[in-house]
Amino acid sequence: MTTSTTTWAAMQKRLDALQRPTAAFTICEDLDAKQRLTRAKNGADEAEQALATAAAASADAADRTVLEAHAKDAKAELAAAQRAFDKASITLRFTALERKELEALQAAHPATEEEEADGDEFHSETFAPALISAASQDGMPLDYARHCLDSWSAADARGLWNAAWQIQFQQRTDLGKG
Repeated sequence: MTTSTTTWAAMQKRLDALQRPTAAFTICEDLDAKQRLTRAKNGADEAEQALATAAAASADAADRTVLEAHAKDAKAELAAAQRAFDKASITLRFTALERKELEALQAAHPATEEEEADGDEFHSETFAPALISAASQDGMPLDYARHCLDSWSAADARGLWNAAWQIQFQQRTDLGKG
C-alpha cells in the first residue's frame, strides 16, 4: 500500500464513522421553572462578570472573597434551576436524514400548483409531519406529529417543525482557504 492509499484508508474510516447531525427540541410548560432558569443564568453571568471585573481591577482580597462566594452561590442556583427545568421539560431529538432519504420524502409530498408558484418544493401539510416523524430519534409516529402541528400553539408547532427541518441542513464542513 502506498502512503497516499494508507492515508486515504485512515481518512475514509473516520469519514464513515461520522454520526449524522442531531438537534434537540425542548418544551416546558412550567413558567416558574423557565423564569427561575432565566434568572439563575442572568445571576450567574452577573456574578462571573463582577468577579472578572474585580480581578482586572486588582480588588482587595476581602472583596474578591465575597465576589467568589457570590459566584459560587450563583453557580449552585443555576445548577438547581437547570435540574428543575430539565425535570419539568420534555426533550425531543431529531437527526438529519441521509440526502437521498430526504429527497425521496420530499418527492412523496409534491407541492401543489399554488405552492410551486410560491417557490415551495413540497406540500407542507403532509411533508412537515412526515419529516418530523422520519427524523425523530424518539420514534414519534406520523399521526402524533400531525396532531402536534395541528393542536399546539403556532409558536410551538413552528419550533417543532424547525427542529426537524433545520437539522437537515446543518453544515459540518469548513471550506477554509485550504
